[in-house]
Amino acid sequence: MNLMKTVNMMKSDDFKERFKAEFHQLKIRRDGLQNMLVKYKNNELPFTPSCSYELLHKQLIFMDAYMEILCERAKIENIDLWEVCE
Repeated sequence: MNLMKTVNMMKSDDFKERFKAEFHQLKIRRDGLQNMLVKYKNNELPFTPSCSYELLHKQLIFMDAYMEILCERAKIENIDLWEVCE
C-alpha cells in the first residue's frame, strides 16, 4: 500500500473505508520514519536532519501509540485491517 492508493478510500462515504485509509496512511508514514531513524543512527542519511534524533524518536513513539488506539477502535467497530493489528 502507498499513499496514492489511499486517496479514493479517504473520499469514500463509508466511514470504515476512511478509517482504513487513515490507518494505512499513518502506517506508511510511521514505517518511513522508523526507516529514517535507523539510517539516522547509522549515519546513512543523504541529508542532515534539522531535528534531533531524540525528537524524531519521540514522534515515532506517539505514532505507535496512535496506531494502537486505531487498532483497538478497529476491533471494537469490526473494521478489518488485514491482520495488521493483533
